[in-house]
Amino acid sequence: MQIPGMNDFYNIQNAKLDKDGFIECAVIPLREFVLYPNMVTPLFIGRDRSLAALMAAQANGETVIGVAQRDINQSDPQAEDMFHIGTEMAMGRPMRMPDGSTSVLVQGRRRIEIVSVIQSTPYLRVKARPLTEPPVKTREADGLRRAVLTLFDKCISLNPNLSEESYIYAMNIDDPGWLADLIASTLDIKMDERQSLLEMLNPMQRLQRISVLLGYELDVLEIEEQINAQVQQEVNRGQREVYLREQMRAIQSELGEIDIFQQELTELRDKIEQSSMPKEVQDKANKELARLTMMPSMAPEVGIIRTYLDWLIELPWGKASEDNLDVDNAAKVLDAEHFGLPKAKDRILEHIAVRKLAADKMKSPILCFVGPPGTGKTSLGRSIAKALGREFVRVSLGGVRDEAEIRGHRRTYIGALPGRILQTMRRAGTINPVFMLDEIDKLGHDFRGDPAAALLEVLDPEQNNAYSDHYLEVSYDLSKVMFITTANSLDPVPPALLDRLEVIEFNGYIEEEKLVIAHQFLIPRKLEEHGLEKKHIVFEEDALRMIVREYTYEAGVRNFEREIANVCRKLARKIAANQKFHKRVTAAQLAEYLGPAQFLQERIEDKDQVGLATGVAYTEGGGDVLIVEVMLLPGKGNITFTGQLGEVMQESAQAAHSYARSQAAQLGLKPSIFEKNDIHVHLPEGGIPKDGPSAGITLAAAMISALTKRPIHSKIAMTGEITLRGKVLPVGGIKEKLTAAYRTGLRKIIMPERNRKDVVEIPKKIVNEMEIIYVTEMQEVLDVVLAPAKRRPGAPRKTKTRLTRKPASKSTTTPVASQVAVSVDSATGGTGR
Repeated sequence: MQIPGMNDFYNIQNAKLDKDGFIECAVIPLREFVLYPNMVTPLFIGRDRSLAALMAAQANGETVIGVAQRDINQSDPQAEDMFHIGTEMAMGRPMRMPDGSTSVLVQGRRRIEIVSVIQSTPYLRVKARPLTEPPVKTREADGLRRAVLTLFDKCISLNPNLSEESYIYAMNIDDPGWLADLIASTLDIKMDERQSLLEMLNPMQRLQRISVLLGYELDVLEIEEQINAQVQQEVNRGQREVYLREQMRAIQSELGEIDIFQQELTELRDKIEQSSMPKEVQDKANKELARLTMMPSMAPEVGIIRTYLDWLIELPWGKASEDNLDVDNAAKVLDAEHFGLPKAKDRILEHIAVRKLAADKMKSPILCFVGPPGTGKTSLGRSIAKALGREFVRVSLGGVRDEAEIRGHRRTYIGALPGRILQTMRRAGTINPVFMLDEIDKLGHDFRGDPAAALLEVLDPEQNNAYSDHYLEVSYDLSKVMFITTANSLDPVPPALLDRLEVIEFNGYIEEEKLVIAHQFLIPRKLEEHGLEKKHIVFEEDALRMIVREYTYEAGVRNFEREIANVCRKLARKIAANQKFHKRVTAAQLAEYLGPAQFLQERIEDKDQVGLATGVAYTEGGGDVLIVEVMLLPGKGNITFTGQLGEVMQESAQAAHSYARSQAAQLGLKPSIFEKNDIHVHLPEGGIPKDGPSAGITLAAAMISALTKRPIHSKIAMTGEITLRGKVLPVGGIKEKLTAAYRTGLRKIIMPERNRKDVVEIPKKIVNEMEIIYVTEMQEVLDVVLAPAKRRPGAPRKTKTRLTRKPASKSTTTPVASQVAVSVDSATGGTGR
């Protein structure tokens, strides 16, 4: 049978030399391939420039030059991306392949050195010089040729990938250079080595290098042969050992002796019968045990099946803890270990009460504790288990990126195990523990799957009564487990997973709450841990306040506890060294114990200034005061933002600017003031990112102050989102913002009317000592914060609108902590986003 295109390239002549001894040819880059002279091989072409070169050569009946490219990942190589020495080759008739590429049979003719580039488009065409090989000595060539053929024969005998036809073809080649090229094309050598052989013009040197490569290849093949022989010997030895052990078992059976393997099988059978597995699971276990019984004790699958049966036996299928349904006792346990957190405590007490009345009808809740770090989410889960009398188990999901971590690996994999859910249930030992899934917002996902998606079945009360693990391959009932998840933010949690969770907000503690926690929990615990409980050490309240304000910056109490422990260590060291120490820890001594203050409180300006407004922000540390500076500069009406303002805050500033322009006539401003001046908006502490819409009225007040030259009262804080028409919309984080204003010394604050309901959650001490002004329009804000302007003749007198401070009966706000370092907003009630 004749190969299509075989005779085509035999009819093609080599490129003719010009008067200077050069040829002109098209170039086809070769990717990870080197073609040697006299070699015939198929070539697959898919790049447009290479196809253009092929078609041009076919049309003109010319040869082309095949040159290897230096970087195989280069999709469109230029002349400088290829080696300078290649092979002139003749091409047969091209054939279209099913994958869209073009296949053509090529024959290498002679070595070519590229001299210069003639054209680059539509294909590469170069001027090249044919390379000639020097003559060789016949006697030396014959000796080296025989040595190379001997090595090549040995390699073929050991390497199944090399055919006998290659050796027969090599035996009939007398030219040493041709022989070297043939063997080089059959060996599995690196690309750089192939190109080096192509660039080596001396046939004797080339053949000598081939002999070295064959010697190395022969050594590798001999070592591989030895390894295969050893493996085969071990396999035969294992089969012989299995045969002998079977004989030993038969002999022991005849003599009535005990077989250890049979004894283990009997123990497994008894454990399966004594377990409280469902019938479906018990049938699966008995089936696997029957397979194990039929296997030799040293079979590879024995360990896999034995591990699987151990998991089935040790998982709790029916053992449950008896719930303590005493509501009063549960309330005492929760209050004894945690301060505040009324929503979470009430939800647990309600669950206990309903279980007491309708235990069989109620499904276990799926709770989600959301709040800043250090607010007691994980420790409250432990207290809930203690109040219910259940086992407490915890799994940290932070950084989990593999779905198999949740669902387990299939048993086909070596070392497969169930997922973390069933591993933890085995550790719990009961079917109704309090199961905490910590840091659910830190889950990741990659090519191995999405762990959050795997949790959908676990945290769905309608599905988790038949939870399926890849390793177990039988259903497991998780419906009696009380799942509690924790998160610092709900933003990363997928909507489908969030829909299955009952979210309970953990707000950051205000300063007064931290002081109560310190006196009730932290100080007694740390004095006991450091052996100071009998030394009558007392922390003064001023010292505790200074620690909260100047040595910690957090919503929780984790660092607060750490600083108290730091003071206790300093005192313990003095006592151990018999040195004098103060039994009362005062604010003046903190610099000695803790060093200089780490955080400086924001200072409010005493003097009212133009373009300087005071806002309040929700932060990860609870809340803070936010200073807004606006300055008017000669320009062309541009607005500049500095201080790391986020996109939402910049949009709020744009809305405030548009409102100011729309109210120019009412404010007594000329329209040209917006066109001839630039506005620079700056928020100090530029190293901290800031975002959110709730600084809208603060930005608007500062802008209007700068435009009208009317100072702003510096002792009035404000928060609220502004619309283009001057409406003031509700915002979130009211508790934290009011607390920050109170802590800074501000006693008057402006907030949206629709946030009146959120004041219920704020301590009465703060509400009673602060004047809260509720507003619905931006004009009401300006009437309060701006210094009076000179009234124009004939203009109506403006009256100040101040609404009463009557809180609603119940708050429906659910603040959400932002992920940025400082956020001037958190979502509230679905409106103030």
